[in-house]
Amino acid sequence: MNFLHHWLCRSDHWRKSLQQRVPWVLARHDLGPNVLELGPGPGLTTDLLRLSIPHLTALELDPHLADLLRSRLAGSNVEVITGDATALPFPDEHFTAGVSLTMLHHVPSRDLQDRALREMWRVLKPGGIFVGSDSLQSWFMKLIHIGDTLVPLDPVRFGTRLIAAGFEDVVVERDPPRAFRFYARRPR
Repeated sequence: MNFLHHWLCRSDHWRKSLQQRVPWVLARHDLGPNVLELGPGPGLTTDLLRLSIPHLTALELDPHLADLLRSRLAGSNVEVITGDATALPFPDEHFTAGVSLTMLHHVPSRDLQDRALREMWRVLKPGGIFVGSDSLQSWFMKLIHIGDTLVPLDPVRFGTRLIAAGFEDVVVERDPPRAFRFYARRPR
């Protein structure tokens, strides 16, 4: 990520935005006791998630960010793993839920995004849910991603992609102008 993006993802402004967005994403969903978070970055989302989850595994691709998060949350209910969302290092049917908060647009291609969706399906227990959100495309999104990976998700087509990955009970809802949230379940 570029300097501006790194700064923003650690800022009080982003923290306050997440304090509103995360409850909106999680509303009415019981994640169960063993949850996987994809791409926590500096961990602002992890800080919010871990308050209501017995065990949270945070998977971060960037080794430096993973090390910082692992050190900061040592001794907590969070296990930080360095790894790739397109090749999850976990056994089949391992987690009760998965969460992706403003991360999927960082996956460098639509095909790799779809692979990450299939991987999430694989590691969820039957009946497990996948919830998340991502940002809507805007000039600001393009600006903060100059020199970064930005493969925006289209909320109109995202539900179809979740179904193609094997999920059911798919719901995608927009919160213009900034974000959309999604919910999907692995069949029982």
